[in-house]
Amino acid sequence: MAWIVLVVSGLLEAVWAVALGKSEGFTRLAPAVVFGIGVVLSMLGLAYAMRSISVGTAYAVWVGIGASLTVAYGMAFGGDAVSWQKIALITVLIACVVGLKFVE
Repeated sequence: MAWIVLVVSGLLEAVWAVALGKSEGFTRLAPAVVFGIGVVLSMLGLAYAMRSISVGTAYAVWVGIGASLTVAYGMAFGGDAVSWQKIALITVLIACVVGLKFVE
């Protein structure tokens, strides 16, 4: 159960990161609200997962999921440049995060 919560929390990290960017310094209400809800739920999920998953592994997985999804979102919808190097690096990041699950 902790791993499922951790993955969902990682997804929420990407949500709040994107919402933070779209809030334009908290001047836009809807993205600012999404940010607030997303960051609270993401942190609560991370805290719950850390009850049974080591801090280092849980945090690395949480950040890895959030970072890779945020970069993917930026490339798909945010106008960020797409390159095979970025895709390869994100793939390696995901592989490392998955690897942490198996060495836990």
